[in-house]
Amino acid sequence: MGRTLICAVAVALALAVPAGAALPRAGTLVPGVSLGGIRLGEPAAQVRAALGRFYGVCSGCSRTTWYFTYKAFDDHGLGVELTRGRVSAVYTLWQPPGWHAPRGLRLGAVEAQVNRLAGVTLPVSCGSYSTLVHDDGAARTVYYLSAGSLWGFGLVRAGASPCR
Repeated sequence: MGRTLICAVAVALALAVPAGAALPRAGTLVPGVSLGGIRLGEPAAQVRAALGRFYGVCSGCSRTTWYFTYKAFDDHGLGVELTRGRVSAVYTLWQPPGWHAPRGLRLGAVEAQVNRLAGVTLPVSCGSYSTLVHDDGAARTVYYLSAGSLWGFGLVRAGASPCR
């Protein structure tokens, strides 16, 4: 009886999060649509199903914010903000290697490449860093810049502040 219960619990835990649920090693920005496979408006349960349950929770953020990283205490990864249990913003953390957008745009690109490859964008200053944004329907695609190079990608609701 005890062994059967242990097996049942192990199977239940294994089924709780899909085997493929993890932060992508080379995530993709699909402008106006998704970042690392995460879409604006999707429910929190869907985020956990896609990225797993290995995340930190921001204690000082105004919205519920989950930080998915590649390993404990690593700064590189993906931030997901939730409003009423649904994704309201998603953005890369600390320039994770290998992340890219269409037309060959990769994190680390110089600002001139971002302007050329991302299409029409508008600059928005966020204090110590700047952004280039493009509104597309209900989503605002964000290109985060620091010291003249592409530091990160993000998606927020159209019209929302890109500053995080």
